[in-house]
Amino acid sequence: MPHPAVQFKHVSFAYPGAQPALRDVTLDVAPGARLGVLGPNGGGKSTLLKLTLGLIRPTHGEITVFGLSPHAASSQGLVGYVPQRSGAEQAFPLSVRQVVEMGPALRLPPWRGLSRQDRDGVEAALTAVGALSIADAHVGSLSGGQFQRVQIARALASRPKLLLLDEPTVGIDVAGQQQFAELLARLRDDFGITVMVVSHDIRTVASGCDRVACLSRTLHSHVAPEGLTPGVLAEVFRHDVAAIFGDLHIDAHPASACTGHHHAPVQISLPAKAPNP
Repeated sequence: MPHPAVQFKHVSFAYPGAQPALRDVTLDVAPGARLGVLGPNGGGKSTLLKLTLGLIRPTHGEITVFGLSPHAASSQGLVGYVPQRSGAEQAFPLSVRQVVEMGPALRLPPWRGLSRQDRDGVEAALTAVGALSIADAHVGSLSGGQFQRVQIARALASRPKLLLLDEPTVGIDVAGQQQFAELLARLRDDFGITVMVVSHDIRTVASGCDRVACLSRTLHSHVAPEGLTPGVLAEVFRHDVAAIFGDLHIDAHPASACTGHHHAPVQISLPAKAPNP
């Protein structure tokens, strides 16, 4: 039986001197899946990415990537990573092709140039994301959506089996988000790649992913996008909403990890406002 692409078994993590960033997360990501990890800022999404990349180790529990430790999987080139968009990168005097070539070049000694196979991978990645026609353009001249595709091409050029994307649609308009969703579908179909998208944007994960894990320090639900309920979303984003409205009372059956749909009635009560003086 094949290994899951990514497997979390009762994973918890706490930074020194802080409350746990993640608590008892159990989650399997099937090969070829497009998983969206949805949650608020400060809910543990970035920590989950760092754990999957092998940059940090869990305080408790175990993580495997294609049956290997995250560090081993990353070292073998099985994991590609697309960080949040940085304006600094677009200020570099580089062409689109040069940026994409940085992907395979990072795994080579400084004195070695790209092989023919590496260059073929760069061309294939540019073609896959629809950026071959702008390969000689300066990265500073690109729109947000174009630069996002270039970042994805850079990660793809190393031929990973797992692609991790951190807040990939920040600063991209609705049309660009739809194009991003279509791109994820093509990557899965053409490359057989597994995708994990981390975002606080419901539209991004619902349109571009076939499974959604709702994360706010712990896993609140793991469902198909249409299985998201108001109760789950209210629980996951309650701290963000509480900053505006005060604490909430949510009357719904709790959603457990890796379960199916939850259709229980949901009642959300906002605190009463104090009368005007």
